[in-house]
Amino acid sequence: MNNQKIWLSSPHMGGTELNYIHEAFDTNWIAPLGANITEFEHDLEKYLSHGLFVTALSSATAAIHLGLILLGVKTGDVVICQSLTFSASANPILYQGATPVFIDSELETWNLCPIALENAIVDCIYKGQIPKAIITVHLYGIPYQIEKIRAVADKYNIPILEDSAEALGSSYKGNKCGTFGDISVFSFNGNKIITTSGGGAIVTSNHQLKKKAQFLASQSKDEAPHYQHSEVGYNYQMSNICAGIGRGQMRVLDEHITLRRAMHDFYVSLFENIPGITVYSTTNPDYFANYWLTSILVNPKETKNGIDRETIRLTLLDSNIECRPLWKPMHLQPLYKNYPFYGNKIAETLFENGLSLPSGSNLTDLDRDRIGTVLQKLLG
Repeated sequence: MNNQKIWLSSPHMGGTELNYIHEAFDTNWIAPLGANITEFEHDLEKYLSHGLFVTALSSATAAIHLGLILLGVKTGDVVICQSLTFSASANPILYQGATPVFIDSELETWNLCPIALENAIVDCIYKGQIPKAIITVHLYGIPYQIEKIRAVADKYNIPILEDSAEALGSSYKGNKCGTFGDISVFSFNGNKIITTSGGGAIVTSNHQLKKKAQFLASQSKDEAPHYQHSEVGYNYQMSNICAGIGRGQMRVLDEHITLRRAMHDFYVSLFENIPGITVYSTTNPDYFANYWLTSILVNPKETKNGIDRETIRLTLLDSNIECRPLWKPMHLQPLYKNYPFYGNKIAETLFENGLSLPSGSNLTDLDRDRIGTVLQKLLG
């Protein structure tokens, strides 16, 4: 434990962030207003290049919540959600008093299974309720099956809320993740590809939706000389200081993606001749993954001495190297165990055998040497 800790995914500053923070202080715009917010939103809009509108917010969770509101989700509605994801994808469904319906993964991308999705929709309709929205996720930066999921959604006229929290910079057929949903969201948490310390964004298709998102995020203040409110509002705005960090981070986004993909290549090479270990990758040329986190599947029936996921995790932990099991599926969580689930046990099996490894864009050759030495000694 004498070695410095190697983190799973730590913040990586580019060097210009302080310039924008100083600008906020110099102009005294330290509230949730100011040039940094406007310019950060414009940077993201330019990066997505689809004529979309971005609103910077305090978190991706806030963005998903507002997305559900903009899609008209209310108490008693049904919302479909990928099960293998972080809880923030699903919690806003409960904020709205709606019922989540969870869907299993498929093995190609580990994301939303289009077959299980359609089965769930058909069953919901049979029971008298058309789902109000579908929450899709690009798990660990690998795009879901875009065309198949869109075909199912369009067939039943259900909008998609695209959770791109982990997928800034990933793309499908040259189109960026964050452009495939009727509404989309990003995360800028401290462990993401780029960070604003904490923060997120909602991506909408027209300026009126953007204005509505801004209205809701700023406590739904009506136009009046006094404070007047006609509907429930939220304190979801991003600060001008955090947006300044984001402006600096946008300058190094492409570099960070290149470095994350290099970490993924490192693991592919490391495990190439080690039985029982499969690196989560996309081989389809239509898919470009940022590989926010590189993850592996461990098959103890094939590994040396029957080594399993947990043995690898604890061995790395003993060397002060952080790693983490995959997201525990939502339908297995105590909070959500009584809600509907459609599929088999793919997400469950991925969770039992999957491990996310250190993937940060700021990892060094010395870090890679330490990681490689520990894993090679353990796995042979």
